[in-house]
Amino acid sequence: MNNDPLVFQLSVAKDKPQSYRKDKKKNVCPFCDVASLTDIYKKEDDIIWLHNKYPTLRDTVQTVLIESSDHNGDISTYTKEHNRKLMRFSLDCFDQMNQDTNYESVVWYKNYGPHSGGSLIHPHMQIVGFKHEDGYKYIHPNNFEGKTLFDEDGVEVNIAEHPVRGYTELNINLIDRIDVDLWADWLQSGAKYLLNVMYNGRCDSYNLFFYPRNDGGICAKFITRFEAPPYFVGYKLSQVNDEITLDKEAHRFRKFYDEGSKVE
Repeated sequence: MNNDPLVFQLSVAKDKPQSYRKDKKKNVCPFCDVASLTDIYKKEDDIIWLHNKYPTLRDTVQTVLIESSDHNGDISTYTKEHNRKLMRFSLDCFDQMNQDTNYESVVWYKNYGPHSGGSLIHPHMQIVGFKHEDGYKYIHPNNFEGKTLFDEDGVEVNIAEHPVRGYTELNINLIDRIDVDLWADWLQSGAKYLLNVMYNGRCDSYNLFFYPRNDGGICAKFITRFEAPPYFVGYKLSQVNDEITLDKEAHRFRKFYDEGSKVE
């Protein structure tokens, strides 16, 4: 398998807004200034899908999906109704772009927190079309499998036994499109769980990736963000927690959901 890295265009990136810069004078959020947004594809209330003004990757079409007008919002803090609307809207946008034959593949993901690799705090996702790249060439079907803790109405939730990176990844599989709202509810519970319960609340950042499954469904995968382990950095070798730990995490996450995802 050829390793053809994505080409990052520094000349474009140097002018990008950055929420985490120490220079506060440049710390202006472009997503709060809705009146100045351009190249908007689609809008529903304060959820907006638009072209990325700073396309840093060569041979791609990069788009941004602004989740909310709340600058400090997140999936973990939205109302249930807003989160359901957001996920339906986002899924439609992804499907629209994924069906475009101009792209070899389309990826959809979200960065949250200072260690997630993102540049802006304002809640958003990204949908990116790769013209000549298979964004899923290192992904395998067993990355979506694991210790199942819920499996009803076309939604299956598990703790990954074959994580993409490790150590503990939450897979929330939408097997079909019957109950997107239930899927959205599990996504919201997953975000709350990662930030408040897993690792006793020491995690302040995560990535959420969405993968089209071979059966036509979607897998949403939460990956906590800490320093990357050297085995992954140097060899692309992921690590997974032992069976006892995975089983404990699965039971704890299911209980958290059943109790209404309450955060004390």
